[in-house]
Amino acid sequence: MNTFRAARFALRARPTIAFRRGYAEAAGPADKIRLSLSVPHQAIFKAQDVVQVNIPAESGDMGVLAQHVPAVEQLRPGLVEIITDSAATQSFFVSGGFAVVQPNSQLSINAVEAFALEEFSAEAARAQLAESQRVATGNGSEADVAEAKIEVEVLESLIAALK
Repeated sequence: MNTFRAARFALRARPTIAFRRGYAEAAGPADKIRLSLSVPHQAIFKAQDVVQVNIPAESGDMGVLAQHVPAVEQLRPGLVEIITDSAATQSFFVSGGFAVVQPNSQLSINAVEAFALEEFSAEAARAQLAESQRVATGNGSEADVAEAKIEVEVLESLIAALK
């Protein structure tokens, strides 16, 4: 019996564990999601309990509540909104990263960069966007044009979040 055939037989002989998870169940009033929001050089939120977190996933904007189905999502530039117990909202603009929803109501967001939304100026963002668009459509080097196109994407998302 060759090795692969033996391995297939062993897989079939092993009892299967049925793990099937449907949509998230309704969260009760005491249910919270434990959030950890980090950038490479600092932890912005470290294991704080919150009611809901809205994230800008590549697959579309997504709200995460307690008992959410486990998932790994790549983040696009956009707004992470954190809703706490008192219905207060904190907003952070992230340039990208990953969000991992774990089965025990834990959410880990690892962003490349994240800043509080109130730290940005809409006027400064618009001015930088105009400059980046000029470089992106100009005759600069290939690297400069590619970098400017990324800046345009991030700045457009930031300006939309500032409105």
